[in-house]
Amino acid sequence: MVTLNETSPTAAPPYFSSYDYNYNDVPELCKKDEVKNFGSWFLPTCYSLVFLFGLAGNILVIVVLLKYKRLRSMTDIYLLNLAISDLFFVFALPFWSYFVADEWVFGNGLCKFFSWVYLTGFYSGIFFITLMSIDRYLAVVHVVFALKARTVSYGFLTSLIVWQVAMAASIPGLVFSESVSENNHIVCRPNYPRDDMTWKLFTPLEFNILGLLVPFAVMFYCYTRILKALWHCRNENKKKAVKMIFVVMIVFLLFWTPYNIVLFLQCLHDIHIIEGCQISTILDYAFQASQMLSFFHCCLNPVIYFFLGQKFKKYIQLLFKKNAFYRTLCKPWGLPDTFLSELTASSRTQSTSDEEAL
Repeated sequence: MVTLNETSPTAAPPYFSSYDYNYNDVPELCKKDEVKNFGSWFLPTCYSLVFLFGLAGNILVIVVLLKYKRLRSMTDIYLLNLAISDLFFVFALPFWSYFVADEWVFGNGLCKFFSWVYLTGFYSGIFFITLMSIDRYLAVVHVVFALKARTVSYGFLTSLIVWQVAMAASIPGLVFSESVSENNHIVCRPNYPRDDMTWKLFTPLEFNILGLLVPFAVMFYCYTRILKALWHCRNENKKKAVKMIFVVMIVFLLFWTPYNIVLFLQCLHDIHIIEGCQISTILDYAFQASQMLSFFHCCLNPVIYFFLGQKFKKYIQLLFKKNAFYRTLCKPWGLPDTFLSELTASSRTQSTSDEEAL
């Protein structure tokens, strides 16, 4: 039997499952065996799928950026760092998959490390999506200033700052995450001071503010100004570049907003504004479902680039053209050799114009 939680899952790592907590001083008992049984097969399956597709897709993005794009623009640098952020995000999923299926057997050090890696991947990902929105805003609205500001050097500098901020924001996960034994079952979870609600509330609020509210405010301002500037614009290349980044932003909001809402509701449950065994159980199911929705987001950016990127699909075709399996996999696409020659030449002389996104 599992007790009704004094606190719900707080921040965001996969191991923050509320049925793992046990507090003996809570008078009401709430059976959550069904929640735990559901999570024991649902979560590992989803984690495995996210890991496989996220790993393959984002490695492919990195290969294309390094081999063909050669990081000639600020946008390229941000796209590369976004792919690396997604890899950070999926890196620990095999460990979480084993944990939810059985228990945490990897020790206290790896518990802290993977908690920190997960949160760093999340924060850096949303920060780079925000930077990409600002990058498009400068390219479209402040064209003259963008010629000076949107350089490769500034791209590397702002990327370094973003990684430092993301790592700093993830410190609570590194400090408080511990491998502990509960009901003869080892779990990896945040272990806050028992009588101190400050950190229990700070962590989900930090996740909501830095992971959704502030980025959304910046993106909303940028794209409002961009749409206004492009209303009478006839530059189709620029519109296509903005369209791709805009879709990246919308997809992020659709996939991460439900998770942030659930975390906020769990925060209200922590301070007893909303209570009850039924509500707690519903939040557990909602946590698992919204978490999986958010996790699949890291698999979608490569798909968006493939269907909306101006040259990404062509680079993929060129990459497979040079592969030994080209005749089996790519020949049915009907890609002419003359086109490949032109594309190879263009990749060597490619400009870093404001209109190109990928």
